[in-house]
Amino acid sequence: MKRTPLLFLLLALSVVLLFLADIAVGSVPISLREVAAALLGRTCDPATSYIVLGFRLPKALVALFVGASLSAAGLQMQTLFRNPMAGPFVLGISSGASLGVALFLLGMPLLGITTQGTVWAAMGITGAAWIGSSAVLALIMAVGRRIKDIMVLLILGIMFGSVATALVEILQYLSPEGALKSYVVWTMGSLGGVTASQLAVLLPALSAGLFISVACIKPLNVLLLGDSYARTMGIDMRRTQTVLFLSTVLLAGTATAYCGPIGFIGLAMPHVARILFADADHRILMPGSMLTGAAVLLACDIVSQLPGRDMTLPINTVTALVGIPIVVAVVIRNRKIF
Repeated sequence: MKRTPLLFLLLALSVVLLFLADIAVGSVPISLREVAAALLGRTCDPATSYIVLGFRLPKALVALFVGASLSAAGLQMQTLFRNPMAGPFVLGISSGASLGVALFLLGMPLLGITTQGTVWAAMGITGAAWIGSSAVLALIMAVGRRIKDIMVLLILGIMFGSVATALVEILQYLSPEGALKSYVVWTMGSLGGVTASQLAVLLPALSAGLFISVACIKPLNVLLLGDSYARTMGIDMRRTQTVLFLSTVLLAGTATAYCGPIGFIGLAMPHVARILFADADHRILMPGSMLTGAAVLLACDIVSQLPGRDMTLPINTVTALVGIPIVVAVVIRNRKIF
C-alpha cells in the first residue's frame, strides 16, 4: 500500500480508537464492551447507558468536531496569509470571539440584563463569538488590502488580539462576582459543558464550516503560488477571501463559543500533517489536518480526565503543553514552510 493511503487509514483508525477510549475513560471507568453495548442500544446497566449517551458521547463528538474544525481553520489562515505562524489563536480571531462572549457574559450584567437561565443564552453566546471573531478577521483582511507584508499582518493580528484581551480585562475588573466567575470558568476551556440542545447548534455550524473548507481546496492550492498567479488562473481573490473568512468564523468562532479558547490545535496540527504526509497539496493536507486535529484533541481530552482521579484539567492547558513543543520544533526544523 502506498504511503499516503496507509497514513489516512492509520489516522482514521486512531480517531475511532481514541473516540471510544474517550467515552470509556473518566471518573467512572467503563469497559469498551459496555461502551459498545450502550452505543448500539443493547442491554446494559441503565446507569452506564445514561453516562455514555448523556455525557461522554456528546463530549467525544465535541472533541472530534472541534479538533477537526480548528485544524482546518488554522490551515486556511496559514495558506491565505502565506505564514506558517498564522492561526485562529495567534491572529487574534479566538481573542475576538472571547471579547464577544465577554461582552455578552460580563457586559450585559453591567447593564442590568440577566443572561443566566434564559432561552436565548446559548444562541447569544454563539452570536457574540461569531461577531467578535468576524470583527477581528475583517480588520486583518481590511488592513491586508493595503499592506502586503505578511509579517506586518501577523504582528497586527497579534496587536488586535491584545486589544481584545485588554478590553476583556476591563470588563472583568468592572463585573460582579457571579458574572466574572462564569466567564473565568468558560476561559479555562471545556469539551464536556455542551448540552444536547447546544450540540444541535454546534455540530451543524462546524459541519458547514468544514464543508466550505473542503470546497475551497482548489483555490487554496492556487493561493500557494501567490495572489498574482491566482488571478491569472481566474480566481476571484475577494470572493475567495470572503468565503475563507466565513468558514473561519464558523469554525473558530463556534468552537470558541462553546468550548472556550482552545489554543495551539489550529496552529500546530497543520504542521504535523505536513510532516506526516510530506505534501503541500490541500487535497491531502486538508483531510489530513482534520484527522490529525481530531485525534490529538481526543487524546488531550483523555489526558485531561486524569484517569483514576475525580478531577479534570482545563482542556486548553493540555493542548498548550502538547502544541507548544510541536510549534517550537517546526520553527527550528523548517525555517520556511511554504
